Amino acid sequence: MVRNELVGNIRKQTEVLFTNAEIMLKTCNLDYILCDIPIWKHVYHMLHSCDQWFINPNEYTEPDFHVPNLNSLDIPSEKTLSREQLSAYLAKVKEKIMSYIDSLTDEQLYEVPNGCVSNRLGLILSQYRHFYSHLGNINGTTIIETNRWPRVTGTSGKSGKSTEGLFE
Repeated sequence: MVRNELVGNIRKQTEVLFTNAEIMLKTCNLDYILCDIPIWKHVYHMLHSCDQWFINPNEYTEPDFHVPNLNSLDIPSEKTLSREQLSAYLAKVKEKIMSYIDSLTDEQLYEVPNGCVSNRLGLILSQYRHFYSHLGNINGTTIIETNRWPRVTGTSGKSGKSTEGLFE
């Protein structure tokens, strides 16, 4: 087996994940209400969870703009976040996580970070599940409103119909 083959695959899939998030953020209506909460808050919840849980939730610092419960989908917020703020946060989370992945070896995927019950691979996989669950919900609201399917990049780094533009 090639050294760091697993980390290389994780890197590729994480790049795809963030590409899909960038497209989702450009195509969604941030004011659309899903389950009594505006989409901008669903986006923030998704990004915040990835930021906190991908590496180690016990060694995490909130973003400077965060206020209590801003990431909660159960509690409405007085504060709102703009597309520009969410895009900047997405870029920051992407940079942080890609740097983390670049520091990993395949052997480290088996390690359990301080205070965690899951190993590094388990943390990463749980965030893929969580992230794509919310991304799908958000894209679903875009489809409902526009009758257009936001472009989704697949495993190969390409989407099924088009590799350009925001919609399939």
